[in-house]
Amino acid sequence: MSNIFKAVNTIGYKPSKDRYANMKYRRTGKSGLLLPEISIGLWHNFGFTDDFKNARDILKTAFNIGITHFDLANNYGPPYGAAESNFGTIFKRDFKPFRDELIISTKAGWDMWPGPYGDLGSRKYLIASLDQSLKRMGLDYVDIFYHHRPDPNTPLEETMGALDQIVRQGKALYVGISQYSADDTLKAAKILKKLGTPCLIHQPRYNMMDRWVEDGLLDSIEKEGIGAIAFSPLSQGILTNKYLKGFPKNSRAVKDGRYLKVDQISKEMLLKVKKLHDIASSRGQSLAQMAIAWLLKDERITSVLVGASSAEQLLDSAKALDNLKFSEETLQKIEKILQ
Repeated sequence: MSNIFKAVNTIGYKPSKDRYANMKYRRTGKSGLLLPEISIGLWHNFGFTDDFKNARDILKTAFNIGITHFDLANNYGPPYGAAESNFGTIFKRDFKPFRDELIISTKAGWDMWPGPYGDLGSRKYLIASLDQSLKRMGLDYVDIFYHHRPDPNTPLEETMGALDQIVRQGKALYVGISQYSADDTLKAAKILKKLGTPCLIHQPRYNMMDRWVEDGLLDSIEKEGIGAIAFSPLSQGILTNKYLKGFPKNSRAVKDGRYLKVDQISKEMLLKVKKLHDIASSRGQSLAQMAIAWLLKDERITSVLVGASSAEQLLDSAKALDNLKFSEETLQKIEKILQ
């Protein structure tokens, strides 16, 4: 681990006294759990190759404005496990006194360690992974534990049974699923309900450019009383002003390329982005803010999961909550652009 992760300010963190003054919270499906309309994800910018002080500032800023939900996964990094380890350090130094004000979630389902037991959806993998996650974060339990993606080869009864067992063991208060189809969501919810551990929430990728959830999934979760938290609301940065004048050297498409490649951003797509940008400007918002607000216009969306490369960027994203209303005319204009 680099020295940057050791040189940490040891002064105790005192959160803002009015942290709950402006954030709005939505009920998660038919449960008793409220989530902030914006949650913070630790997918990027919290690994061992990232600036630890910056990561710490992002989380403190989040809590200062009422963002109580911190979302992780076992393999967030780099390397795998790094985001949970860094979060564990930050939690111990800044957030431990406020544990009961926080919703901390993690996941397992993607590759995590070598061999046949470190991937997908077996009981062996899920329970072992959560045990490791709890150690890295220094927690007794997480509030939400997700199965991160469907496993086509493991019986759904085994995967859901593992989630039920995890709750009964006291390692998680609630469980959820991510990226499940509408049909598989209904099957999973039925199994969990029978076991006595309801499915709390579904975490799908959802944004203006990727609307697969509208083809049955949102109707399914509404029917079952399941909440929804949308990840990748900005389509990995496409739904911002970042690429309107070329490809910045520090942009994700140029610098990383694992989740977004330059050749994926076509001229046709950028033309749509420019038109959306113009609509956002007419609303007094940035395109990123409008993209977040566009998701929250649907009451079935409990929360939008945003990433942030800095505290300033997070504060800017949170301004989306200042204007969540869309006229029917504006929605029709957006729809025409997106077709």
